[in-house]
Amino acid sequence: MTSDAALDLAHPSPEQKPLARVYGEPYTELPQDLYIPPEALEIFLETFEGPLDLLLYLIRRQNINVLDIPMAELTRQYLGYVEMMRRTQLELAAEYLLMAAVLIEIKSRLLLPRPPAPAGEEPEDPRAELVRRLLEYEQMKAAAQALDALPLAERDFATVRVWFERIAATRLPEVAPEDLRSAWITLVARAKAYRHHKVTREELSVRAEMSRVLKALPAGRYVEFVDLFAAHADVPHLVVTFLALLELAREQLVDIAQAEPFAPIYVNARGERAFALAADS
Repeated sequence: MTSDAALDLAHPSPEQKPLARVYGEPYTELPQDLYIPPEALEIFLETFEGPLDLLLYLIRRQNINVLDIPMAELTRQYLGYVEMMRRTQLELAAEYLLMAAVLIEIKSRLLLPRPPAPAGEEPEDPRAELVRRLLEYEQMKAAAQALDALPLAERDFATVRVWFERIAATRLPEVAPEDLRSAWITLVARAKAYRHHKVTREELSVRAEMSRVLKALPAGRYVEFVDLFAAHADVPHLVVTFLALLELAREQLVDIAQAEPFAPIYVNARGERAFALAADS
């Protein structure tokens, strides 16, 4: 590059840079017939989502107690904002105008004398319904802000997805000796539940047992009740012996006596008939 083509910082080029380009055409100065509407320079520092949001903003900005709202001042400020919005954004002013009518009605009811309340009841406050709506809206707004503060995918963090072409092999857990012991105990318990029992039938005669009992009773002597039962007899034989004693007592062939309550029970053969039956058997 030659010295003629070098930049001369001490003597810049007299060519002026364009202020803007419209459709590729440069403009070095503002057009004389350019019209800028007044509302184009207006700046809204606060945006509201509805009339309740605006009311809550006016109340919190002046540190007003929600339960004791000065309706005159609040209505004046609210109507000022609605009038400004009506000039700029008429399509958004419908719900705000409805709330303005509600505020004017509440203000009028506060100026009028109230009818006397029934005995034991407080007079109705015209602001009660508005206060209830404001408190509910404030709670919902706080809940929405708390939810919005939570981390959100694709806003606060990015999700990562990893794809594997190979199928991972399933890794089975290791078997300990205690696991084998538990499995074996389960098998043994199941086998015991399904094992077969062989039931045999034994012929037992009450009459034969009656003869045996009579032979065991000596003449004129009492024998203790428990001595008439075999020492190693099973349950069926014990039942048959007990039935035999009951049958002998019913036929009056034996006497069953007791010296006193809770004393041992004794059995004695009764009469010649009992000895005859014992001898015949």
